[in-house]
Amino acid sequence: MGSDTNSASTESPGHRKGRTWERLRREPVTSLARVGPKIADGLAGLGIETIEDLLHHFPRDYIDRTTLLLIRDLPLGEEVTFTATVDKVSLRKPRPRLSLLEVDVSDSSGRIRLTWFNQPYRQRHFKVGEEFAISGKAEVFRGRIQISSPSYEKIEGESGIGTSLEVGRIVPVYPASAEISSALLRRLCWEALDRAGAFAESLTPAERNALKVQERTFAINAIHFPESMQDRTAARRRLVVDELMRTQLALGTKRRAYEAESKAIAHVDRAALLTSLIDSLPYPLTAAQQRVIAEIGESMRAPVPMHRMLQGEVGSGKTVVAAASLCIAVAGGHQGALMAPTEVLAEQHYYGLAPLLGEIGVRVKLLTGSTRDRQRVLAAVGRGEVDVLIGTHALVQEGVAFASLGLAVIDEQHRFGVHQRVHLRGQGADGLVPDMLIMTATPIPRTLAITIYGDLDVSTLDETPPGRSPVKTLWIRPDARDKAYEQIKKEIDAGGRAFVVCPLVEESSKLEAAAAEEEFRRLTEGPLAGIGVGLLHGRMRSADKEAAMAAFRSGETPVLVATTVIEVGVDVPEATVMMIESAERFGLSQLHQLRGRIGRGARLGVCYLVSEAESEDALARIKAVCSTSDGFELAEKDLELRGEGSLFGARQAGRTDLRLTSLLGDFPLIVKVREFANELLERDPDLDAHPVLKEESDRLVSGEVSWLEFG
Repeated sequence: MGSDTNSASTESPGHRKGRTWERLRREPVTSLARVGPKIADGLAGLGIETIEDLLHHFPRDYIDRTTLLLIRDLPLGEEVTFTATVDKVSLRKPRPRLSLLEVDVSDSSGRIRLTWFNQPYRQRHFKVGEEFAISGKAEVFRGRIQISSPSYEKIEGESGIGTSLEVGRIVPVYPASAEISSALLRRLCWEALDRAGAFAESLTPAERNALKVQERTFAINAIHFPESMQDRTAARRRLVVDELMRTQLALGTKRRAYEAESKAIAHVDRAALLTSLIDSLPYPLTAAQQRVIAEIGESMRAPVPMHRMLQGEVGSGKTVVAAASLCIAVAGGHQGALMAPTEVLAEQHYYGLAPLLGEIGVRVKLLTGSTRDRQRVLAAVGRGEVDVLIGTHALVQEGVAFASLGLAVIDEQHRFGVHQRVHLRGQGADGLVPDMLIMTATPIPRTLAITIYGDLDVSTLDETPPGRSPVKTLWIRPDARDKAYEQIKKEIDAGGRAFVVCPLVEESSKLEAAAAEEEFRRLTEGPLAGIGVGLLHGRMRSADKEAAMAAFRSGETPVLVATTVIEVGVDVPEATVMMIESAERFGLSQLHQLRGRIGRGARLGVCYLVSEAESEDALARIKAVCSTSDGFELAEKDLELRGEGSLFGARQAGRTDLRLTSLLGDFPLIVKVREFANELLERDPDLDAHPVLKEESDRLVSGEVSWLEFG
């Protein structure tokens, strides 16, 4: 295992010299000498089945044991390494079911005792007169210096300590399990690297210099067994570049293929309908809305299918942007579809957009699982007599056929599967592919957007329309609920509305509904007796949900006890107070989404987070939500708190290819690699001159990683 650098390299990635990941993916881990059926089962539990899996099982930490000390110089309480000779081995039982192994060792400067509890098998490892390299933390016990449960390795022959994987070097520490120890993983990785030899290089020397990275062979060896921490840092940088390069090339290749294969609708520039919509609004568009509508219009007029994400703060005006986009499609003689994840949200979109669009002559219909005149609506859609169809997943069920779908708007796309979006993509006339606009109220950190959503154009609404009021967020303990109830009564007397959100029960929607029903009874019989209280949860019939929302909007029941069914899109401007019970059970972004249901009118909003949270994570989430109402700031905080893999949503599978990359810490490198990958595809679109990169990015494009699907 060498430490190759760039200086002496003249190879080109056009030649496949060395081992490729594809080849190592075909080689089972059982080909290693130490791996029999039992160890193979244990490795499988860690997700390791091939040599590629093993070498991508990177260390989680390192222990520097490169400095050898004399026993007399050992500092207390610090990780140390020294060599010593065994003087005495003693195994005794201080009491039943407790064994104590004591090994006295010495060097020219002094003596120290090594101890192990309940590990009698280690006695056979030590014989008087043998020399060992030992690592651990020295401590004083009953006036004597000792080390409890140290790492050790016998020094044999002339090779001495140089061949040790445990001491006298920087030792990798791997994610392990009860069956597979970190020490075993060290030995397996050493053997695999020794057998693998050189790795196929994917970048030319000039490209490595531009990216400031070392050769791949050096990087793979040094990430597992670095000779210095500087080597480890250099190795990590190269492997992060490799991870990002595969992802960015896969995204770019997929997008280029999609655009080349798809016949797009180049929407005509007829601004009259859009102008009528904007003129009919009771308020001016924000600068952000104007900018985003212009971006969408430009994409829709282009000869390639639009595939754009519209992300915006809660209450940033995404619905108006969606309406404007639909007008662009309708003005050119096509139809539009808006698909929402719940009936509540679909109906809200309908009741908000139908009058707005109807006023300028756009024909709008609603289609959900509860639509009674379904066949009549479907027939009108098929004849082109409906300009915009709003609905739930019912839009993609059998029997729904558009005359000419020009734009599909998908709200909260992470709640839909790829096949549902693909179905809408096939609804254009004459084989033309409709444009796709994906809306999300969950702010996506820029790091995540360009890494995982690099195949999308991203438009951001980063301004709040006038008329929105700030929301004050307060954390209260359960015994302070009366304060919140008084605020609710005060707001209701002033014509306001209040939400009481019940705890999230991930295991069961039935339990969640039961919790909401219990809270409803408690409030109506107790603190809010005499006030109209409604109930809304996911297990209610559609007609009952509609009735509950209508009563809440009208003020007949100014308090609504609800589950997270209200998390997305519910728009009642009079709502000014929210109580979120057991707030520690909700994620940071969920708390922010829920809070966004209030303060949508002129009155100040107050959100109470009711929690007796004690855990550090829960407290961090609650304090973060109380400290800011900026969703993008909270998204970055969420990324930091929860770890990056947890935020990939519908593209969760993509996380497996980003093992070393930190979306926060590596952001400058992410930007650099994205630019490099785009430039590379411009000059070598089929990657003919980069066969190793092509093989690796093709693996992602092939469909193994579902988040690369368009739609």
